[in-house]
Amino acid sequence: MWHSILERFSDSPSQQRVVRFLLENGFGISEEGRVVVNDTEVAATAVARVIGVDRRVVDTTVKRILGMEDIKMTFSHMRVTPDLTNVAKNLGLSVITILPKNAGDKNIVASAVAVLAAHDLTLRQIFVTDPYIVESPRLVLIIDGVIPAAAIEELRALPAVDSIIL
Repeated sequence: MWHSILERFSDSPSQQRVVRFLLENGFGISEEGRVVVNDTEVAATAVARVIGVDRRVVDTTVKRILGMEDIKMTFSHMRVTPDLTNVAKNLGLSVITILPKNAGDKNIVASAVAVLAAHDLTLRQIFVTDPYIVESPRLVLIIDGVIPAAAIEELRALPAVDSIIL
């Protein structure tokens, strides 16, 4: 699905960068044609600065999205959830990032969660980046406390796992 959205903007690489940024970050678009994060407006100039495009490219992309009913519905319902990855240590949580051999493997999440459950670990958050949006898809697991070495080794041994980042 994401690929088809990005492909609709293939005629404009700069607009495609805006769309990719919005998708990667969960930013939406309001009925008024503003970039929003959970109903809070974000200035087009701020988005443009991060992406490295002119503000007018952001405005034009948003207007173009609003003109495409199917894509408009996607962006009008986009929501952002808090990501505890960068504050996990301060909260007494551990983060383990799994880089898959094949992001299309349907068993990555189930097998990783099974390992955590077998070690009686409490899962606080799980993030799976969409392989159609990001170049390096990953599975991020955030758990209460410290991840035991045995659990790390079991995760590392899963057939779908290419590598692990602690």
